[in-house]
Amino acid sequence: MKNEKLIDILRLINTEGIGPVTFYKLLGKEGSVRQALSVVEKNKKVPSIDWAEDEIERAKRKQAEIVSFDDERYPQMLKHTSDAPPILYMIGNIELANYPANVSIVGARNASIAGRKMASRLAYDLTERDVLVTSGMARGIDSASHKGAMYAKNQKGATIAVLGTGVDAIYPTENSDIYEKICAQGLVVSEFAMGTPAQSSNFPRRNRIISALSSATVIVEAGLHSGSLITAKCALDQGKDIFAVPGSPLEPRSAGPNHLIKEGAVLTENVDDILDVLHFSAQNHLKNYQNQLNTLDKAENNVNISEQKKIKSTPPVKSSLLELISYEGVDVDELLRNCGLTQAEFFEQILDLEFTGRIERQVGNRVARIK
Repeated sequence: MKNEKLIDILRLINTEGIGPVTFYKLLGKEGSVRQALSVVEKNKKVPSIDWAEDEIERAKRKQAEIVSFDDERYPQMLKHTSDAPPILYMIGNIELANYPANVSIVGARNASIAGRKMASRLAYDLTERDVLVTSGMARGIDSASHKGAMYAKNQKGATIAVLGTGVDAIYPTENSDIYEKICAQGLVVSEFAMGTPAQSSNFPRRNRIISALSSATVIVEAGLHSGSLITAKCALDQGKDIFAVPGSPLEPRSAGPNHLIKEGAVLTENVDDILDVLHFSAQNHLKNYQNQLNTLDKAENNVNISEQKKIKSTPPVKSSLLELISYEGVDVDELLRNCGLTQAEFFEQILDLEFTGRIERQVGNRVARIK
C-alpha cells in the first residue's frame, strides 16, 4: 500500500505542468492523490506505473530514499511552505533533515580565496558549536562551507547538500570527493528525479529548499543578481534571519552582501555574530514554529471540507485574471497579491486556466499565457 501511494505521488508530480503548488491544490480539491491522478489523466499525459516503479528501483540501487510529504521523516521546516516538494530524494543520514539548529551558507561560485576561507571558517565554527550547516554543493562558497563543516568535530562533521540535479548526479564533477563524503557523514537532498542533469532553471528551485531547511541564511560574496540573493529572498519570505559578510565596495562579489546589510541583514564577521542573534531568536522561532504546526495539525482534518465549500462558491473564471498573466510569465505569488481574489478562488481559477490550455507552468513558481 505504501509503495502504491508513492507511485501515485511520483506519477502526479512528474506530470508536465504539475508543480508543487498545483499538486497540493489538486490534492485539496480531490481529496487524494489517486483521485487527483484520475482527473489529470483526462487532460495530460501522466508517467506510467512502470516508470514510477523503475524510478523507485533506481533510487534503491543508489541507496537513496524517496521521502514523501506525508512521511514523518520529511523535513518539517520545509513541509509547511506553500511550494514544498511532494517528494524528496535523500542519501545519507535522513534524521539530519529535521535537525533543529541549522544555518545555510551560500555565495559566489567564482569566490575569492578570502571569501572561501571565511565561509569555511564560519562552517567549521558553527559545526563545532553543534549547528548544522546546509549549502548547495556548488563551486566556491558552497564547497568551502561543506568542507569546513566536515573538517570540524575531528573531521567527522555533518552537513547537508541540496542539489539542483538528481541526487545521484554529481555537479560540478570536481566535487565528487565532497559528494561521497557528504553521503557518508551527512545528507544529500534533491527534489529532482534520478539522473536529472544540471539545468540552469533547476537551481533557483533548489534555493528555496536550502533556506527552508535552515533557521538562518548567511551570504558570503555574491553579485547583486546572483542565485545567492534568490536564496536570501526565499529565506526572507519564509521569515528567517539573514546574515551577510561585508566586503570592499570596489569588489563586485561584495555588492550582494553589502546591499543586504543596507536592507537590514546582520553584519557578520565571525560565528559569534550569528550565534548572538540566534541565541535570543531561536526560542521564539521554535515557539512560533511549534504553534504553527499545532495550528496546522488541528486544521488538517478540516482542509478538504473547507476547500470544497470555497470551491463550490467560486465564480466562473474571470477574464481579468487571464489578462494579468503575460506570455513571458509572471510569479504566482505576485499574481495572487494583485488579482483581488481570495486564495481559494485564485487557485481554482488557475487550475481551470491550466486544464483548459490557456496557461502553462514555468519553473520558479511562475505561470505564462499560451499563445
